[in-house]
Amino acid sequence: MPPTLASLVNHSALKLTVRAGEDHLDVPVRWAHVSELADPVPYMEGGELLLITALKLDAEDREAMRRYVRRLVGAGVVGLGFAVGVNYDETPEPLVDACAQEGLPLLEVPRRTPFLAISKAVSAAIAADQYRAVTAGFAAQRELTKQALGAGPEGVLGALAAQVDGWAALYDASGAVVAAAPDWAGRRAARLTAEVERLRERPAPASSVVGGPDHEDRVELHSLGTGRRPRAALAVGTAAALGTAERYAVHSAIALLTLTTERSRSLHAAEQRVGTAVLRMLLAGEPDHARAVAGDLYGALLDAPFRMIVAESASGPAGEHLGELAETVESAAARAGEAVLVVPEGERLVVLAADGGAAVAACTACAAAREAERARPEQGRADEDGLVVGLSAPTGPTAASAAYKQAEQALSVARRRGRVFVEHEQLAAGSVLPLLADDAVKAFADGLLRALHEHDATGRGDLVASLRAWLSRHGQWDAAAADLGVHRHTLRYRMRRVEEILGRSLDDPDVRMELWLALKATTTE
Repeated sequence: MPPTLASLVNHSALKLTVRAGEDHLDVPVRWAHVSELADPVPYMEGGELLLITALKLDAEDREAMRRYVRRLVGAGVVGLGFAVGVNYDETPEPLVDACAQEGLPLLEVPRRTPFLAISKAVSAAIAADQYRAVTAGFAAQRELTKQALGAGPEGVLGALAAQVDGWAALYDASGAVVAAAPDWAGRRAARLTAEVERLRERPAPASSVVGGPDHEDRVELHSLGTGRRPRAALAVGTAAALGTAERYAVHSAIALLTLTTERSRSLHAAEQRVGTAVLRMLLAGEPDHARAVAGDLYGALLDAPFRMIVAESASGPAGEHLGELAETVESAAARAGEAVLVVPEGERLVVLAADGGAAVAACTACAAAREAERARPEQGRADEDGLVVGLSAPTGPTAASAAYKQAEQALSVARRRGRVFVEHEQLAAGSVLPLLADDAVKAFADGLLRALHEHDATGRGDLVASLRAWLSRHGQWDAAAADLGVHRHTLRYRMRRVEEILGRSLDDPDVRMELWLALKATTTE
């Protein structure tokens, strides 16, 4: 520990006597400084033991001493050393009373003790404390390195918690707690998710401090990773601010966990290449070869129903949006202990995940959150720069290509509808009518029916309404004529005029289908 006024008083060679402030001798001393200035405050940094002989002070003036001592206390001076036998044979009582009143320790220095001896004692004690801190730091570094090689990140956290006499936790790229030491620290670490998320928004390396006098502990958060976006984060909780030795331990843990993170990143890249090969084989209709390549890495994923996810960026920075989705899906799968295959494919991200698993749920939740953000009117156009995601129906290895097409179809519908997420099963269970809202379909409908609308505008008949009634009654003349309130011969005449104007036969089922969809498209909101 650093030197204190008490350690200097107990130094046998200095022979110091306490004249005031006996209750404040345990305060650390940052330095010993000699100054005979009447006002040395501008040259103080705080934490000093000030040594004087009162060469330029009227130490017998009580008011002057009160002002002098008060200014020293305000500047953070922790003690005053007064040499007797130089300008004063004894320590002046006004100075003693002023120090007692302000609670500033006053040490009487005998004539045979030079100020230089006190300065040397303080310097030697500070150097010894720093040496102990460095030595302890190296010992902590060795222990942390040993744990990193043997037990991995969990071992590093355990050793770090012991070194700082507190707790430590590791977060993954999504901000979820991966490991904590001791075990009870997981609950405390989980409450810091919001702070970790804010830290991850800053370029690495970044750090912040959470907590203080009104909190149960003081927590330091540090980002981990060498890229622009942190790959993980470390939390260190202690009852008080870290000392030098503890700081060495934290820095060592950051370095070791960063190396572990980057190593995992390299392994992840290799796994991703294997995943790309597996996906290509599945889409090429070679499930047996895909299973052989997948091995233990992705084999379990191919043994049960899975879903295909295809994601694109609506317009903004594709790499960032797709990267965030990939991190979310992979983190959820890792926490659940399930396999997931994530393959970047140009401006797309393709995910193969277990049906009903954590990865699909995380993707759905992420899309729902973005959908909610987009719905807020104050968000503005910035939300159009987000993700568009399509999800296939559950399938197996032999139908992977069909699942990929399903996910693409869902993605296309999501883009046309201005949605973030669409599931292919929703399309099959819904209606085709919402799809008619597409601008291209409306343009086709307007062009197909334009001649009929122009005819009706002249007041020579109501061909559009008649066509709609006839088609809705499946070509039944009497029923359609009754709906219109006209004679069936009148309706027959109108349908012949429709054929003449359009140049198409209503006997053709394809023509009837196109006309019906065109009528629906022109009335669809």
